[in-house]
Amino acid sequence: MTRAAEGRQPSTTGSASQPPVDDEDAGPSTLEVLASRLVDESGSGSASAAQRRLYRSMLATVAGMAAEGTDVIDLKLADAALAEMDAAFRIFRPYRRAKKVTIFGSARTEPDHPAYFQARDLARSMAAAGWMVVTGAGPGIMAAGMEGAGRDQAIGVNIRLPLEQAANRFITQDPKLVEMRYFFTRKLMLIKESDGYVVLPGGFGTLDEGFELLTLLQTGRTEPAPVVMLDIPGGGYWDGWSRFLAEQVEPRCLVSADDRAFFQITDDVAVAGQLLRDFYRNYRSCRWVGDLLILRMAVAPGNAQLADLNHRFGDIVASGVIRHSKPLPPERSDNDHLDLARLAFRFDKVHYGRLRMLIDALNEIGETS
Repeated sequence: MTRAAEGRQPSTTGSASQPPVDDEDAGPSTLEVLASRLVDESGSGSASAAQRRLYRSMLATVAGMAAEGTDVIDLKLADAALAEMDAAFRIFRPYRRAKKVTIFGSARTEPDHPAYFQARDLARSMAAAGWMVVTGAGPGIMAAGMEGAGRDQAIGVNIRLPLEQAANRFITQDPKLVEMRYFFTRKLMLIKESDGYVVLPGGFGTLDEGFELLTLLQTGRTEPAPVVMLDIPGGGYWDGWSRFLAEQVEPRCLVSADDRAFFQITDDVAVAGQLLRDFYRNYRSCRWVGDLLILRMAVAPGNAQLADLNHRFGDIVASGVIRHSKPLPPERSDNDHLDLARLAFRFDKVHYGRLRMLIDALNEIGETS
């Protein structure tokens, strides 16, 4: 599950694919020497062992591309994508601890349209609650989000198009604005860093962003998060979209009914803001430790509540039961939210819609505790 090459991923232990370990008697490889020099000469001599492994892995990838004689056009794409991600990581890094909501919507929405007012007012309310607002930095709904949040609370991820989509006046020249050439790197950053998402009516680009987000949630490639489809009062856009899913997609078994748990539809700005904030009223985050999924929350369920959760959600447990857990060694090693309560279980990784329902149930426990 990532907000990485695709979205935000619960942290895990170990690396999915490490380069082969060199023979100890052979001494450090050329790649190891280059990686160490890269770290040391960049002033990052305190890099962790995991960081050094990843630097080495990246150098190995480059070496592999050189050995294959990769075409110039492909090298340009890889080089530009990495540079764009580096620039975006640098901009987001100081705000990693801040809650963020990404607002998606049409660049064609005029400033006097009700949807503009909806996006602006929602962004204002979320900024007032301490959240930062992330948008694509262009006109329309993106400008509305920037206007509502205010410059201090706004982060923009703009796209450079042949017809030039200039950054809107609410974020232009701001150090929290990054310009990107590729849609895929832009979508990565619009999804990777945020804790909640709002999608307003839009065209192909907005629908693409919304469907990609839902796909990442459905496949576990991004960490569970609230998604609100926000309409204008009486608008019917998302109701029509929902009917399409119900009448054309679900009957063909192309998605399951449980997948509806990934999103909520409303035309009320206050309700939309509450849905975003309530997702974290008890639940906080999750993490993989080996084959265990760890859910972290402010208030742990009591024994009777835990028994009820096992009864209601036993279908998503691959083996064993959902149980209370103390911080596991990898979490203690990382000092990873050691103050929070925990549940641990072996999650059957085809039921992410049901996992979202479990999180909703944990939030109900937080309300009654």
